[in-house]
Amino acid sequence: MKAIVEKQTSFTLTESDLPTHWYNILPDFSEPLPPPLHPGTREPVTPEDLAPIFPENLIAQEMSQEPRIEIPDEVRSLYSLWRPTPLMRAHRLEKALQTPAHIYYKYEGVSPVGSHKLNTALAQAYYNREAGIKRLATETGAGQWGASLALACQFFGLECVVYMVKVSYEQKPYRKMLMQTWGSTVHPSPSNHTAFGRKMLEAEPDCPGSLGIAISEAIEDTVNSEHTRYSLGSVLNHVCLHQTVIGQESIRQMELAGEEPDVVVACVGGGSNFAGMAFPYLERMIKGEKKTRVIAVEPTACPTLTRGELRYDFGDTAETTPLLLMHTLGHAFIPPGIHAGGLRYHGMAPSVSHALKLGLIEAAAYPQDKVFESAVLFARSEGIVPAPEPAHALKAGIDEAMAAREAGEERVILINLCGHGMLDLGAYDRYMAGELMG
Repeated sequence: MKAIVEKQTSFTLTESDLPTHWYNILPDFSEPLPPPLHPGTREPVTPEDLAPIFPENLIAQEMSQEPRIEIPDEVRSLYSLWRPTPLMRAHRLEKALQTPAHIYYKYEGVSPVGSHKLNTALAQAYYNREAGIKRLATETGAGQWGASLALACQFFGLECVVYMVKVSYEQKPYRKMLMQTWGSTVHPSPSNHTAFGRKMLEAEPDCPGSLGIAISEAIEDTVNSEHTRYSLGSVLNHVCLHQTVIGQESIRQMELAGEEPDVVVACVGGGSNFAGMAFPYLERMIKGEKKTRVIAVEPTACPTLTRGELRYDFGDTAETTPLLLMHTLGHAFIPPGIHAGGLRYHGMAPSVSHALKLGLIEAAAYPQDKVFESAVLFARSEGIVPAPEPAHALKAGIDEAMAAREAGEERVILINLCGHGMLDLGAYDRYMAGELMG
């Protein structure tokens, strides 16, 4: 079997192998996940508290204790436009590293928007349409989420407005253009379109923005607009839930490869792509079926898991969201303008934070320059230019492969390559010019 594996590069499933259900990790935790708290009363939030922001069907998913939630046929049909995504063996990268490790990557960059974010965007747009909602408001960091929701809203006949963190709005103009091409309105955040945005601009006219600020603007837009609900691309339980198609597919594909991962690696900002890959593997660990190291990788410029506090905090800067028990750098934190805009969030998904607390996962952080060094090595070895966000996972995966070389041992490493970098070439240009700092 080993000789066969070494000759194969891609392990592909068919449309009939698409997962039929999302996996919900909440009922499998050995300790219950503490509930979000109302920002005013500090009591656990109720479905009624969330109703002005989310439709009832998504609130039910957010609070669900069902271990499996069926994927609607209409959503699953749209998934089949690009899913199942390929899982690849990185033979050329292994050769470049001279490592005995076997490196695999699950490539989510083949989606129409170039990232994993469409997995939940389609689900959220579907459930909002089913609830009679006409318009969605959201924020976006690097633009992958905004582009995904823009396309999903186009598929389901909804209006979409996106508040894009200003530093990314300026760094990544093509993602803004994608959103506009798919019919969405895009504002740089902080903006003049909300009272909170105007307040931030008055205090700091050149404010680069943050996901916390953009969330505040999107929520203000939501509560002040008719037939509108808020849509979030990460952090919350129902968002992480929708991403678990990634890990479920990869488990089946690794079976086709005839190998079992020793290490599973994914980048982490708000937590959705990490949860999507990791949670199906954690299910097997929790149930005693397999033992796998699972590593969440973040930037040193925004080290939420590695240096943040585990405590209740607001999800946004204006203090309008429920309080979440999560690793946080503080809701007023504005990170440096690194190019991994999707990883510039002050907090972390409560479910991911809880997994770290329970010892199910590890966390690591890397500086931007070292991350791009790994990204370029991967691009020159495998041909795919990775987005800055999953390049963090590549850096950790490469370190694991080098550790295997030093130890003289085989090690099977699985990386979630959750998006391509074809619209991030400005960052690569700066790296080649020696202008990117840690």
